[in-house]
Amino acid sequence: MADRIVVSSVGIFSALGLGKDQHLHALKSGSSGLQHPEFLQTVHAPEFVMAEVKKSDNDLAAGLSLPTGANGYTRTTLLALTAMRELLRYVDRSLLADNRFAFINANTVGGMCSVENMYLDFISEQKEGEFLKYIDTLDCAESTQNVANYFGLKPFMATISTACSSSANALILGSRMIQQGLVERAICGGCDAMSRFTVNGFLSLKNVDKAPCKPFDQNRMGLNLGEGAGYLLLEKESDAKKRGAEILAYFSGYANSNDAYHPTAPSPDGAGAHRTMTQALHKAALQPADIGYINAHGTATINNDAAEGRAIERLFGEKPPAFSSTKAFTGHTLAAAGSIEAIFSIWSLQQGIVYPNLNFETQMDELSIAPATVWKEGENIRHVLSNSFGFGGNNVSLIFSKA
Repeated sequence: MADRIVVSSVGIFSALGLGKDQHLHALKSGSSGLQHPEFLQTVHAPEFVMAEVKKSDNDLAAGLSLPTGANGYTRTTLLALTAMRELLRYVDRSLLADNRFAFINANTVGGMCSVENMYLDFISEQKEGEFLKYIDTLDCAESTQNVANYFGLKPFMATISTACSSSANALILGSRMIQQGLVERAICGGCDAMSRFTVNGFLSLKNVDKAPCKPFDQNRMGLNLGEGAGYLLLEKESDAKKRGAEILAYFSGYANSNDAYHPTAPSPDGAGAHRTMTQALHKAALQPADIGYINAHGTATINNDAAEGRAIERLFGEKPPAFSSTKAFTGHTLAAAGSIEAIFSIWSLQQGIVYPNLNFETQMDELSIAPATVWKEGENIRHVLSNSFGFGGNNVSLIFSKA
């Protein structure tokens, strides 16, 4: 039997808080991170709720012992550093000291959160200024490099940007590299901070709800944006056991595909989602009946929820496993969504948790199935499926299994 890939440490930071305890408390109590933004400088702040991390850039920098003010670190990087520090609390840094280690990071809009505030300085004739520190931060790989530099790591590095499935794809790449013997360990995940650029882009698509979103509800009006970061340490089971590490879960299956239907909309019949979930089950050598919970992509947009719901019905029938979207808690954290929800999936396995789908009221006309609406704990869950479907038809399904 091939050496299985395991998850041996995680780090997570979102509008719900930092680390496992704060997140599970919010998820169990039904406390959403959605509110009107305080730190994002946008005229839309009084209109729309968003899942903003409740710390200023200066607070984040101070927590990392970095100088406050214009220090060249974008909010995106500060979120990533905080989540990575949480992961590394439980890891011997010597394990990450050479090129047998990979850091696969995901991001969608780079440091736009900081750069857009300096636009007038950029286009002025000013030759000197603090804005010069931020010129290179528009590259999505800026956060990747800064995380490695901050922690003194010299890994194989890659940055993935496949829209909302970015960090889920990072996990796939890391797992494949370990399986092929290219590296021994990989930290994989993603980060994104909110920006006016992101908000205005989604508003142009007319798929953002001013009120808290309602995934899989007949009266859903669109998504809520969020920000955060999540990272998972992957390694072979034998290596984890050799160093006495706690195995949090097995990373047992995955698949990615592209339905090539539309730049921003999924195939209405859910063909891409169905294909990806089916292939992930095949990779894990599992049957649909083996899945105990589905952490759905569930953005609360008209097209996505209908397509994903149809795919779940087609694959699992009219009595699927419990499923829900956690985006009504965290908002849609874009590149970080796949890794944050992968961590939620691991906690689901560890404690038998089914997360509630907040704000659900009315059954969708297109579906015969409905999401779970109450917190359940102690369920017999052996395998969890986590979906992340991005713009451009970038579909990813991940499967985690109980350790």
